[in-house]
Parts: sequence; C-alpha cells; structure tokens
Amino acid sequence: MRAERAHRIGIRSPERLVATPRTARSRAARLRLAVRMGLLLLLFAQPAAAHPLAPALLELRETGSGRVEVTWKRSALRVPGSDLQPILPEDCPPLSAPRVEERGTAMLAFWAIDCGGKGLVGRTIRIDDLGPAKIDTLVRIELADGRKLQRVLRRSEPSMEVPERTTRATVFVDYLKIGFEHILTGADHLLFVFGLFLLCAGLAPLAKTVTAFTVGHSITLSLAALGYAQLPSGPIEVLIAASVLALAVDLARDAARPTWMRRFPWPMALVFGLLHGLGFAGALREVGLPDGEIPMALFSFNVGIEVGQLAFVAVLLALTPLVQRMPLPLPRRVAIYAMGSLAAFWMIERGAALL
Repeated sequence: MRAERAHRIGIRSPERLVATPRTARSRAARLRLAVRMGLLLLLFAQPAAAHPLAPALLELRETGSGRVEVTWKRSALRVPGSDLQPILPEDCPPLSAPRVEERGTAMLAFWAIDCGGKGLVGRTIRIDDLGPAKIDTLVRIELADGRKLQRVLRRSEPSMEVPERTTRATVFVDYLKIGFEHILTGADHLLFVFGLFLLCAGLAPLAKTVTAFTVGHSITLSLAALGYAQLPSGPIEVLIAASVLALAVDLARDAARPTWMRRFPWPMALVFGLLHGLGFAGALREVGLPDGEIPMALFSFNVGIEVGQLAFVAVLLALTPLVQRMPLPLPRRVAIYAMGSLAAFWMIERGAALL
C-alpha cells in the first residue's frame, strides 16, 4: 500500500525497488490490456486522414422578383459511390448555366434560379447521392426580406422544407449532431483521449482528466468561433498530431520516473485541450454559425463533442473485460508504439502539406 501511494504522488520509496509477484502480475496485466485496446482502436483508425471530408455548403440568396442566387461548395475529393448534388425545386428553373471553380481542395459552382413571386418559403431543398459518405451539408438561406435561415442536412435527413424562420430547438439539435459526429470521426482527437485512458488508473482520475481536456478545448473553440483567436489551421493540425506523439512518448517512459503528465494529468490535459480546441474551431468555421443563434449553436456543438468523448470512453470501459480475455502474445508496448507511430505519420503528412 505504501509503495502504491508513493507511486501515485511521485515519491520514491525503498519498497518500489523490489517488485513483488503480485505487483509484477498487475503491471503485466495492465500492459497486456494497453496492447489489446490499442490494437482494437487502430482497427478503426484511418491513417490517411485523421478528419472526415469538410461539410458541403449550399447557399441560396433571394435578390428580389423571384431570383435566387445559388452557391454550391463541396470537397474536390470524392468518396467512391458518392456524388453530392443539390436538388432544387422543379418549379424554380435555372436562369444561367453553373459557373464552376476549383479553389484548393474545394469545388464551387455559381448559378441563379427563378422561384417566382412565392420565393423559397414552403419549397423543398434536397441533397442527393450521399452514398456511403458521412458528409453533412450546411444549407444557408437569405430571404428577400432580410431573414436568414440555416439547417444541416445529412444522410439520415437529406431534405428540408424552407420555413419562415429556424427555431432554437432545431439549431441546438443540428449543432449537437455536428459536434458529436466530428469528435467520433476525428481519429487524432480520439487517439489522444485513448492515451488519457491509458494514463489514468481509476475512474475518478480518468473523469477528472477528460473533463479538464473538455474545458480546455471549449475555451479556445469559443474564442476562435467568436473571432478572438484566429490562427491558420495547417500548423494547428501539425501541433495536434505532435500532442498525440508527446503523450505516446510519455506513456512509453518508465513509470518509476514520474513525468509532468503523470504527476499532473488533469492540468496537462487542460493545456493540450486548448490546442485541440483550435482544431475543433476549424471544423466549426467550415460549417459557420447561424445569425441570431450563435450562443446556442456554440453551446450545443461543445455538448456534442463532450457527449462523443464520453461515449468513446464508455466503449473503452465496456471492452476492457472482453479484451482482457483475448489471448494475444504480443510485445508489451505495441499499443503505445502504434499510437506514437500513427501520430508521427500525421505530423509528417501534415507538415509536408504545409510545404
């Protein structure tokens, strides 16, 4: 008990120099668990892309006399079997052929349609050919009287009827889903949370550390979304990969030599959370915030991220008893080394993209 207590607070004791059979078995069991959980996680990780494709954007702006200016933006990268296309009302014929431009990794098309005196209100907008892609489509509508509406369409809900105005409940649900889906499809953020799971022994330290990580990324996400912290996304993505690598290196070190991360897990998670929040802000910037409902959208996006993190940790906890029974005679630190290798790959990939 004294040796265990000394280990937790980072103090050396004579008892720690002698490993009893019981502590040796416990240490070996924890390392085997780390290996197995890491392998399960890597089965679902996508090495080539730590983030999903950026959301598509459909903007409709009424300019008077039934004329509607249309802007369609989607990623130039296509998922096999998927070709996103906006389906506009049949009784709104085009007034001009689409003008197509490519800007970086995005494809943009501009054209105009005629919806007559009725305008867009009451008409149905649809996004077709989603296929296997998990790409949200943000629909922004500016009516002739100055009102602005915003909805998010996805595979489970690919169409909408243009209402007179968007309710707060709709904004909350839409941005909650965006935050939830973003964290669960961001392999680098999940890998960092997985590292925190390996770092913390016990539910209480784990809950405290993950909560600190959430508080950190909520602060910078809010500041960036409100325009108080505008930083280029490229270097931020490199630093996020570096944070995952730093955590993996810390986990690979001898536990007998307490590091800052082991001695102060939740303050360090808070600091790293500030960095990850800037990455979340990049995704939110792609979607945008609805006029008049910015606080609600920002709050629900943060809630969605937190719910996604908790769901991921719950899955890890639920899998722990099952993984412990799996006979995998592998080296002890395979999981940690795999985590660090994947993070190093992301660093090189993203750094090369900057050049």
